[in-house]
Amino acid sequence: MQTEQLQSALAELFAPWVQALGLVVVSAGGNGDEGVVLRLPNTPELARHGGMLCGQAMMAAADTAMVLALMQHFGEFRPCTTVQLNTSFLKPLAGQDALVQARVLRAGKSLAFGEIDLRGAQDGKSACRASTTYALL
Repeated sequence: MQTEQLQSALAELFAPWVQALGLVVVSAGGNGDEGVVLRLPNTPELARHGGMLCGQAMMAAADTAMVLALMQHFGEFRPCTTVQLNTSFLKPLAGQDALVQARVLRAGKSLAFGEIDLRGAQDGKSACRASTTYALL
């Protein structure tokens, strides 16, 4: 799937509060290694004291990015639901946007597994890592 198709899916398939995150599809690599990369803007609405991007926004962006990575993997939207989202916050992310890279590790008939890395858009340092499991409906 092309970046334009995935960007359109953000507007068509996700709840208004997810759309309010302001996610932008940066890339949708042709191979499974790169996965999908989104930009999560560090805006005042998503920041805590000191301009730190809040964890709730990062978790929502990670979950959303993985749904788009699954779309890229399958070549279409398949209904799914999050079974597990395990998140580790490695360091605060302040004063810069986040790049959210989601990769499908394995997708079967009923379950899919993935990993997400959120890193600073300017410094490239990993701020958050997540692993996910989805039920494919």
